Amino acid sequence: MKKVFVLVVLFVLPLVAYLFFASGVNNFGRLPVLTEQVPNLSDIDENVRVDDKITILGFLGNQIALRKGNAFNLNQKIYKRFSDFKDFQVVMVVPKGYQKEAESLKKELGKLSEVDKWRFAYGSEEEIKSFYKGLKTNLELGEDLSTPYVFIIDKERNLRGRKDDEDEGVKYGFNTTSVAELNNKMEDDVKIILAEYRLALKKNNADRSK
Repeated sequence: MKKVFVLVVLFVLPLVAYLFFASGVNNFGRLPVLTEQVPNLSDIDENVRVDDKITILGFLGNQIALRKGNAFNLNQKIYKRFSDFKDFQVVMVVPKGYQKEAESLKKELGKLSEVDKWRFAYGSEEEIKSFYKGLKTNLELGEDLSTPYVFIIDKERNLRGRKDDEDEGVKYGFNTTSVAELNNKMEDDVKIILAEYRLALKKNNADRSK
């Protein structure tokens, strides 16, 4: 009996523990899809694509100066940390006619970091409202066509978020007014989706080499 007990401790329990933690990592390693196939942003602005990109999507509206602080928070806490990843980008939707204000904001951001992966998509009021509706979130777009929230869009144009957030339950977006939320929640979720694609890439490369 002692030998059997020793064998169980040495071999069976470690295997059970491994399977348990492996299962946990696998579940943790995917960020839930909340909205499948959001509208194609290139339908609004042909110069901006989200396909095959991991995109942080935001809406600056027609009072860009009022959202400047939100943009700086996002730039410092999220963009600077992940901008080295090849397929990562930030896209801000802006009403047509506000190109000058958007480019001015980009220049200000450029004083703090490189901004080659900050992009702006310009559309009409109706186009922006229609596109935002297609995200199918529980968050409202302001009358000025802005929101402090930004959204994670994956390479297949799926909106990713949380289904069991401790504060909100289903969490579609991240409030750029809150540095704590960017640090404690959004950063973690961006890490997860980037890791997810890295693992998929490694698997594809391994399969090709067989």
